[in-house]
Amino acid sequence: MTDSSNKPHISFWLVAVLALIWNLMGVINFFGQMSPKMVASMAESHQAIINGRPIWGTISFALAVFGGAIGCILLMMRKAAALYLFVASLLGVMIHLIPNFNLAGKVQFSAGELLMMMVIPLVVAAFLAWYASQSQNKGWIK
Repeated sequence: MTDSSNKPHISFWLVAVLALIWNLMGVINFFGQMSPKMVASMAESHQAIINGRPIWGTISFALAVFGGAIGCILLMMRKAAALYLFVASLLGVMIHLIPNFNLAGKVQFSAGELLMMMVIPLVVAAFLAWYASQSQNKGWIK
């Protein structure tokens, strides 16, 4: 017999689906950045970030987006391992930001670019790690 008190709220599913869409967009972005043709079509500021990023920055970007996407799938499967993937994704985001800070004085970024490239990914990754922890505490994921 299952305990109905552990049934996730509808918001759990909404967060999981929206987070999966967000992270899948990150995966698509990652593959786009691996294509020289695609990079050449981007704004100069974006090209500077991609071309100036060290290999560890690219690896951390992959960890961030793939960890987040797999974490979302595990969250929807109600597996506690999602928390570990979201924490790894958060670490990936934080490490990925380091080269961007080094470019901040050399490349002119608009406020929107800074928001989309630095602030929002960090906030989303931190939120998902927190949300998975809260979901685990509520018994929604095991």
